[in-house]
Amino acid sequence: MNASTPRPKGSLATLGALLPFLRPYLGRFILAGIALVVAAGATLAVPYAFRQMIDLGFGMAVPAHVAGSAAATSASHIDRYFLALFGVASILALATAARFYMVSWLGERVTADLRNAVYRHVVGQSPQFFETAQTGEVLSRLTADTTLIQALVGTSISMALRNALLLAGGMVMLFLTSARLSALILVLLALVIVPIVLFGRRVRKLSRDSQDRLADASALAGEILNAMPAVQAYTQEKREAQRFGATVERAFATAIDRIRVRSQLTALAILLVFGAIVFVLWLGAQAVLDGSMTAGQLGQFILYAVIVAGAIGALSEVLGEAQRAAGATERLLELLTLSSPIQTPAHPHPLPVRASGGAALELAEVDFRYPSRPQTPALSQLSLAVVPGETVAIVGPSGAGKTTLFQLLLRFYDPQQGSICLDGIDIRRLDLQDLRGAIGIVPQDTVIFSADALENIRYGHPGASDEEVIDAAKMAAAHEFIERLPQGYRSFLGERGVRLSGGQRQRIAIARALLKNPPLLLLDEATSALDAESERLVQGALEAAMQGRTTLVIAHRLATVQRADRILVMEQGQIVETGTHAQLVAQGGLYASLAALQFGQG
Repeated sequence: MNASTPRPKGSLATLGALLPFLRPYLGRFILAGIALVVAAGATLAVPYAFRQMIDLGFGMAVPAHVAGSAAATSASHIDRYFLALFGVASILALATAARFYMVSWLGERVTADLRNAVYRHVVGQSPQFFETAQTGEVLSRLTADTTLIQALVGTSISMALRNALLLAGGMVMLFLTSARLSALILVLLALVIVPIVLFGRRVRKLSRDSQDRLADASALAGEILNAMPAVQAYTQEKREAQRFGATVERAFATAIDRIRVRSQLTALAILLVFGAIVFVLWLGAQAVLDGSMTAGQLGQFILYAVIVAGAIGALSEVLGEAQRAAGATERLLELLTLSSPIQTPAHPHPLPVRASGGAALELAEVDFRYPSRPQTPALSQLSLAVVPGETVAIVGPSGAGKTTLFQLLLRFYDPQQGSICLDGIDIRRLDLQDLRGAIGIVPQDTVIFSADALENIRYGHPGASDEEVIDAAKMAAAHEFIERLPQGYRSFLGERGVRLSGGQRQRIAIARALLKNPPLLLLDEATSALDAESERLVQGALEAAMQGRTTLVIAHRLATVQRADRILVMEQGQIVETGTHAQLVAQGGLYASLAALQFGQG
């Protein structure tokens, strides 16, 4: 996964990439900022109120038996200061609640937008990406990494701004209270920042490592859970549990390293900051004793010092969270900056209006190598012309390039040389949606979604009515077994169709392709998982479905392709024979030997 533009690895500057997701909600950020400023102002007003209460309230107090009117005046002053203090606390409470709601809403909204953007981008990638990407790692980035960003937007940014305001305001008030003591604190705090920055860099690196180890565990779990029948068939449950346990332990060890360094950073920051403040306050106490400060001024200075110290400690904590979020953002950017090599052209050519009879197909001297195997030709100088409505069967040994041909027709990949034309137009000039919308496919590896039978078939044509879905199921010989399910067409088929047999899953896939009703139909071993009776039923349905459309059929069982208009024999990425069944048997070549082997065994 390579980003298109260089970025400082793990740097907080990476967080700037979140701006496009934050910009649409500028109004809410402004409201949250107003609430934040009000709350910070109320917090900074508290120490001043205490000073007034001490110096002008308690300082004016006299015993009641000495002067009754003076005592009443003092009590009145104290009442007003306590009421003012309660008013400040009320403003602080309301502003804090408003800020919390706003930033929490923003955190949830931005995270949802980010997840949608990443997922939308990933599903638009070509199969080349999925050859190397691990599903579990992608899911980890969509969940764990976006959760870190949610914490950043919904909490950390607000806390950082709040504490930055408190730090700045507190320092101003400290200088107004006592410039000499404040200057001394500033010098000491400058000495504190250096070790905090050094520790922060190590936290950033360990945060990225921790997220990578967690993604490794997710990827391994996703792979094994999707292969549980094989794992159990080979009695590898214990070994796989141990493998996952070892991966989790590595993730745990990395996380503990990060936590240890962060705890050291927190302890160091608190110790150094409060040590400096305690020393300065000792000097302040001496100033009160010699009369150069009042008790109220010292109290005010102490409270502002506590606010400043708390702000610095909180900022160091937020910095650690921001560094973790920077690592998460970097990992998400690696997905968002991916560019699929298969793109719709800027000005796509529309497909011509087709009356009937299927699509015309032409391949001219096509060469193709998979990106993951650039030294091995998958197709070599392949040329083929299929007229509308023709049924062409493709046979040959495994690895001959049959399925690769289908992948090129769907434009999952582009050939390195040659061209592929649909109805006379190079498919690279077509909109991907138009191209793939004109093609229906029944793959060898059937895909069943975690939904009911009705929705699984309707996936081929989301706008189809229930009646159209049922008609397609009848054509694919799937209606009877679906009706026998506990809730019929509303029966949940289980993850990856685990509640169905292989033949039933394949008939669902056939019904899905028939419902799409495309002009070009690709059948990749469409009857390979069927028993003899089901194969007979489906074969009849497929023959009916082939009428009025162009069909390419891949089959290893030659009995299923004998009635094709033409049979192509592929070997090592090339077409080595072509003709009808009778013609190819008479030629005595590869097809004849395959036919003799299969029918001889039959």
